[in-house]
Amino acid sequence: MSSIIIRRRDLVLAGAAAALAPAAAFAASPDIGKPAPLFTAVDSNGKTWSLADLKGKIVVIETTNHDCPYVRKHYNARNMQTQQREAAAKGVVWLTSASSAAGEQGHVTAAQANDIVKRLDAAPAAVLLDPQSRIARAYGATVTPHMYIIDAAGTLVYKGGIDSIPSSDVADIPKARQYVRIGLDEVIAGKPVSNASTRAYGCTLKYPRTSS
Repeated sequence: MSSIIIRRRDLVLAGAAAALAPAAAFAASPDIGKPAPLFTAVDSNGKTWSLADLKGKIVVIETTNHDCPYVRKHYNARNMQTQQREAAAKGVVWLTSASSAAGEQGHVTAAQANDIVKRLDAAPAAVLLDPQSRIARAYGATVTPHMYIIDAAGTLVYKGGIDSIPSSDVADIPKARQYVRIGLDEVIAGKPVSNASTRAYGCTLKYPRTSS
């Protein structure tokens, strides 16, 4: 069966996991209009990235879990890759954060992350390895994909879903309002983001389990 076809069982499991981000995030979500939380992380090629060093650039953060049907929706339809390339062409730094904990669904090694990028023809500036979920915690991420836009001054200007229809159905993408694409165009044009905070949807982000 083609990987583009999501099986009914996957949809049921995805819906049971999380279709919408809960009202209260795992960690406090940073405020729109305030400085974006700083972080430093190593990517799948061994390069260290620091948000502080990217000041002057518009940055997108995308949390990911390659086994999540909601993530697969956007990659199977090439919606995510297309937006990554559009962003790069406009000088935006797109960072994909692999924030699943070791032993949890979506966790990847550096080699696995690079294999996934190649297989999906993805085009982020980097895949950040975040197995301790430090980036996800700092941003209050609850699902995959959870999306954030940071402007050139280092201010968080968008957080939420990639688009407006919370489903794992590829057919819904053309009908949805593409929040991240629209938000980036507004930021580049020097305008405020019209929908600065939306409700993210996807699979529950797999944080490290706390000891009892």
